[in-house]
Amino acid sequence: MKMLINVPESVVPDALRGMAAAHPELTVDVERRVVVRRDAPVAGKVGLVSGGGSGHEPLHGGFVGPGMLDAACPGEVFTSPVPDQMVRAAAAVDSGKGVLFVVKNYTGDVLNFNMAAELAEDEGIQVASVLVNDDVAVTDSLYTAGRRGTGATLFVEKMAGAAAEEGAPLERVEAIARRVNESSRSFGVALTACTTPAKGSPTFDLPPGELELGVGIHGEPGRERRAMMTSGEIADYAVGTVLEELRPSGPVLALVNGAGGTPLLELYGFTAEVHRVLRERGVPVARTLVGNYVTSLDMAGASVTLCRVDDELLRLWDAPVRTPGLRWGC
Repeated sequence: MKMLINVPESVVPDALRGMAAAHPELTVDVERRVVVRRDAPVAGKVGLVSGGGSGHEPLHGGFVGPGMLDAACPGEVFTSPVPDQMVRAAAAVDSGKGVLFVVKNYTGDVLNFNMAAELAEDEGIQVASVLVNDDVAVTDSLYTAGRRGTGATLFVEKMAGAAAEEGAPLERVEAIARRVNESSRSFGVALTACTTPAKGSPTFDLPPGELELGVGIHGEPGRERRAMMTSGEIADYAVGTVLEELRPSGPVLALVNGAGGTPLLELYGFTAEVHRVLRERGVPVARTLVGNYVTSLDMAGASVTLCRVDDELLRLWDAPVRTPGLRWGC
């Protein structure tokens, strides 16, 4: 496989050096693997910290900035960051109002963030944690006990980040994050496998004429494999599966997320089919976001995330945000 890299061992630090060059509004510690908004800690503000394995960009480092995260901890590709990174991040953003950890439900992330929370508390930093577990495809996977954390991570980071930017206390920011997670469900589909730099070849076997329904963001297997389907058929299956669990009685926020290797031409066509299914099911769409936000390296495919919203959550979603990966209202 051809990749725009030097050597596999330096992929993450090389990317962090590039992020530092492109985004002077961030403080990027390449050696210690922490990305922090340059004005942190912000006086009177709850700090938001998240992180996870690299390879899902712009998640998480690309969501650091006003209105979203205060810091992110990038691990090696598809590998959890370590507790020391998380404690450094918490110390860098703590203004005395506490820090919220946003944790995707993967075993390594959960264990390391829990350990980091204990260490940070020992240093006098008040920490709360919220687990994101929105993927309805499977109950357990190779990496998790329970549902995986996927596209709803963006929703949690954005809306909890807006609440923190408004000066809400830690208990309120945590409650918003939990409500967003509980109101969100996701389902992903892979058309090709992804390729990690260390392996240099596809991480799993997916024949050309087949697709994986319910794939995880690390290439974990989903519900089943089928012969290739049309965009409309995939939307029928994915949206229908999400709605079976979400059961919205009002409007939803929709994320049509590319896995990294799918062009916008296809994603917008898929979005049209997602809207068709929701319209046929009588579900109004309040807002739609389309693009590559929670990726899986070069995997071709997409995921659908829906979140039940009310006036408060919509206000927090629409609030200004200024990060490398998401910005509006600034």
